[in-house]
Amino acid sequence: MNFARIAAFGIIGGMALAAGGLAAGGDDGPAAPWRDCADCPEMVTIEPGEFVMGWDGGEEGRYEGPPHKVVIERPFALGRFEVTNAEFAAFVKDTGHKPEPGCKVYPQQPGVPEERFGWQDPGYGRPPADDEPVACVSWLDAKAYVNWLAARTGKPYRLPTEAEWEYAARAGTTTAYFWGDDPDQGCAYANMYDQSGLANGFKWAAAACDSGFAKVAPVGSLKPNAFGLYDMLGNVWEWLEDCYVVPYPETATTQDAVQPPAGESCARRSVRGGSWITRPDRNTVTWRGRDPENTYFSMFGFRVARDLEERDLVKQQSE
Repeated sequence: MNFARIAAFGIIGGMALAAGGLAAGGDDGPAAPWRDCADCPEMVTIEPGEFVMGWDGGEEGRYEGPPHKVVIERPFALGRFEVTNAEFAAFVKDTGHKPEPGCKVYPQQPGVPEERFGWQDPGYGRPPADDEPVACVSWLDAKAYVNWLAARTGKPYRLPTEAEWEYAARAGTTTAYFWGDDPDQGCAYANMYDQSGLANGFKWAAAACDSGFAKVAPVGSLKPNAFGLYDMLGNVWEWLEDCYVVPYPETATTQDAVQPPAGESCARRSVRGGSWITRPDRNTVTWRGRDPENTYFSMFGFRVARDLEERDLVKQQSE
């Protein structure tokens, strides 16, 4: 257990949430999920508020701060679950989109070329299930999916921003994980590297608890956070819109994505939330992954976000 980290969160805790109160459903609990079409991802409305993002620590070269206040001024919607294989398959069937061949899988399989693996075979030793989160997809594939979903529905779907993701993952909390500071209490909520995962043979420390899943789990298998969002920590890493910048820039005080200056490319995109093979201290709400847009890993997936218009909010209030 990282006591320095817990102490830091304790210091920040008193300043963390101000105007927004509990987002999603407010004081009455999580908001009811909804869809734009019968086979669209289920969405949860996230209400405005403010919070302290990041923490003053992290691994060498992976600073997670500085802690800074972020104001979520606009309500938005976030996928209740990570995008599933079935949802991604519908996109591929409709568009003919073909992710690039080659995906680095874990556990590694000596002598088997990476070109063999992809979203239809992420190296689980079995076919992926329809209700499991899609994996072995790049940031570019995730962008193509949300652009297709936006065109198909006429609604402004997109990837979440890093600020929106952390705000939603915290769900009103100020601890290292949305269930508290002890990773060993998290297996009811997060499919991370735990006692079941030991069967994979990784050398890093595992949580002392057991989610019951040695590899990826069907979405929604475990408990949600207070906003009604499932698998915000664990299962698969989630690609975000932002260009990874460390430390956080002074301008990162809103929910908008951090992007490179005009005319410059983005070397690495942010990924958040950890995965089924990720050690517990990298499954926190502040730990930041960063990888090139064309990276393919067997534990990289995504969830969708959507801007909300006034008529969306009026409709939800009337239901």
